[in-house]
Formats: sequence, structure tokens, C-alpha cells
Amino acid sequence: MSSTGSASIPEPTPAAIDPKQGRRAGVAAFVGTTIEWFDFYIYGTASALVLGPLFFPDVSPAMGTLAAFATFAVGFIARPLGGVIFGHFGDKFGRKNTVITTLMLMGLATVGVGLLPTYEQIGFMAPILLVALRIIQGVAMGGEWGGAVLIATEFAPPGKKILYGAFAQQGSPVGNLLATVAFLGLTYMSAENFGDWGWRIPFLASAVLIIVGLYIRLKITESPEMIAATQKEPQQRTPLVELLRDHWKVVSLAIGAVVTGVAITYVKTTFALSWATTDLGFGRTEFLQVITVALIAQVIVQPFGAILASKIDARKAILIMLLPELVLLPLMFVLIQTGSYGLAMLGMVLATAPHAMYYAALAGVLAQLFPTTIRYTGISVAYQVSTALFAGTAPFLSQALLGATGSIWVVVGLGLGYVLISAVCMSLLLRAKAWTGREGEPGHLAEAEPKPSVSR
Repeated sequence: MSSTGSASIPEPTPAAIDPKQGRRAGVAAFVGTTIEWFDFYIYGTASALVLGPLFFPDVSPAMGTLAAFATFAVGFIARPLGGVIFGHFGDKFGRKNTVITTLMLMGLATVGVGLLPTYEQIGFMAPILLVALRIIQGVAMGGEWGGAVLIATEFAPPGKKILYGAFAQQGSPVGNLLATVAFLGLTYMSAENFGDWGWRIPFLASAVLIIVGLYIRLKITESPEMIAATQKEPQQRTPLVELLRDHWKVVSLAIGAVVTGVAITYVKTTFALSWATTDLGFGRTEFLQVITVALIAQVIVQPFGAILASKIDARKAILIMLLPELVLLPLMFVLIQTGSYGLAMLGMVLATAPHAMYYAALAGVLAQLFPTTIRYTGISVAYQVSTALFAGTAPFLSQALLGATGSIWVVVGLGLGYVLISAVCMSLLLRAKAWTGREGEPGHLAEAEPKPSVSR
């Protein structure tokens, strides 16, 4: 679908999909993204709790947290690079080997953080190495997400791409939940042991998870849509050039559409964890329990977003999912500010549902925006540029705004801005397209066909 044309793109017709392979692909996407997100999220939790004093000890606690959040943001800044690199290879040579590579790369970087000496041990080299490993994590995550989504959606039965895309999306809350539970368990040890070596355990334990993920991914085959596409087109292509030349309008809107799905969660968890434990008197264990319950709720509620978007008009579904966030996000901060454990948990759970449901539907929608031969690059660039601009900077901006104004309402305004950006961009994206279907497969997001003029 060119941004300059109006006819839908003819796609290669894939071979019949083996239901067993389809299920295996869905499981592989879910398990792989769960592991990758676990690795990525444990860094966010560690940056809120412990990385500041360990790697930036010569500044105030507030500035140390800000510096740790800055290294957190670096991983997001690196993600578009990973999306371009692995999108290129995934579009030219296949999805399977690409997602295996990203999983290995993420594992090596994460274990590296767990083994990293602190500032007290090696001085200024400690934060430098920390940033370098975070960049590698970002590059790996940048290539992982798009490949996992396509492994799931390109094996999907007709009309079920959004539902299968939700397999990959489910890895995010489950990975976040596992990361939070891991640190929650560690908070029961003494503060001295936690700071000395306890925080390293989740990073080192990821080595075991990576082995499990690799075992599962090695058993899947290449996606049938990719096989069909590579048989019909030569490999002398540059997917990024083709994407930016012919599909730049779609990419631009997709970047905005992604914002709520990726940024709000870091305002709610990474920033809120730091704010609640630093300024409001919550204990680390106490607020990690709040986040854990909210993540359990997200794991349960999130798939219903994909179901809703598959059953009713997509534009209506998006509004149903996003508009409640405009009320529930401010309510969450009000309830946390009361200092009440129960009210904080209630607010976090309520505010989780809207953006979680939206996130579930997001992958399947994005996966239908681009032709097969540039699809990996297309969805990766859209998703990862959005995460770099909005998600990775969310804790840093939130902390900076709070520090500059002393008011949590400025942070609330930032979060609401994220929601409005996605609501507008996704509405424009869906309005410019038609939920028509291609090659007999309902549920495809294809560019609207021009209506023929009628002579009178």
C-alpha cells in the first residue's frame, strides 16, 4: 500500500498453513517475547531501585535516579537501530533465524549486566560499560518485537491475525510480571545484601530462560507468507529505502499510534515505583506488590482487546479502549498519592485495563499495514521509533517534570498527551484504510479502493 496510491497491494499467496505449526509459532512468539521483555524490564526495575547509587554514587539520590533513568532511556534510543538492522535481514532472508539471533544477543547483554562491576570497584568505566550493555539490549529488543509479531501473525489462520498477534503482545506483561516478582522476592533480603549482590540474580537467571526460548524457537519453521514472498521476488532489495519512499505516511501515523501502547506502562510502573518509594513513603516491597497485582490484571484483561478489535469495527474498538484512560490515569495518581496501599492498588489496576487492551490489538493491526517483503522493517521502524521517542524517555521526563514543578499533575498531563496522540493517529490510520480483506482473507487492513465514478 503506497502512501501515494490507493489500490491495495497484491500479496503472494502462501501455502496452506499447518495448524500445528501455527500453534507452535504462537507459543514460540509468546515465550520468546516473554523472555526478552523480562530481560528488558528487570533493567527498568533495577534502575528505579538500585542502579543509581551503585553506578552514580557521587550525586544526590534524586540525580542518581535520574541518571539511572537516562541509561534506561538509552536502551530505547538504540531500539530503532535494531529494528532497521534485523528488519533488513528478516525481510530479505527470513524471520526464524533473525529472532533466534535477537534472543541470543539479549541474553548475552543481560547476563553481562549481572556480572558488571560497580563504580566503587572500577570507577567511571562501570557506568560506561552499563550504557554499552544497555545499548546492546536495545538493539536486540528492536529486532525481536517485529520478528515475534510476524512469526505469530504470518502463521495465523484467515481472519485471525489480530488474535495471533496478541500472542506476541502477551509476552510484555508476563515478562514485566516475572521481572517484578523477581525483584519483589529479593526485597525480603537485607538492604545490604540486595545492594551488594542480590540485584544481580534476575540478570544472571535470564541465562536459563534464554536456553528455553532458543529450544522452542529452533523447532519452528519459516513463515509460509515469507516463503511465498521470497520465491516471487529477487533479494536485491533495500527494505528501508522502499519503506520510506513508498509508505512514509503510514509509518508516520503508525509511530503515533504506538505511543500509548508503549509509554504509559513506564509512567505507571518505572516512574511510579520511584515516586511512590522516594516521595510518598511506600516501601519497596509494598509498592512492588501493587505493581504485581496490576500486572496480573493486565495479563488477564489484555487479550480481550484483540478479541474486541476482531469482533467490531476497528475504529469503534480503539475509542472504547483508549477513552477510559483519560479518566482512569489521573485517578490512579490521585489514589497513589493518598498513601493507601489498597487505594494505590485499585488505581493501578483500573488504569492498566485500557492501554493493555489497546496494546493487544496493536500488533495485529500494524502487521497488516505493509506488504510481506518490507513488513518486518515497517512494523519494527514504526514501533521502535515510537518507543525511542516516547517510551524510553517517559520515566526520565516524568521525573524531570516532577522535580522542576513539584506537581504530579504535570506528569499526569504528560500521560494524557500520550493517550491523545495514539487516539488521533490510530483513528487517522484506520480512516485512511479499509478493513476489507485481501485474497479472500477477512480482517486485513488494506488501502481503500477508490470508488468508481458514475456517469449520469
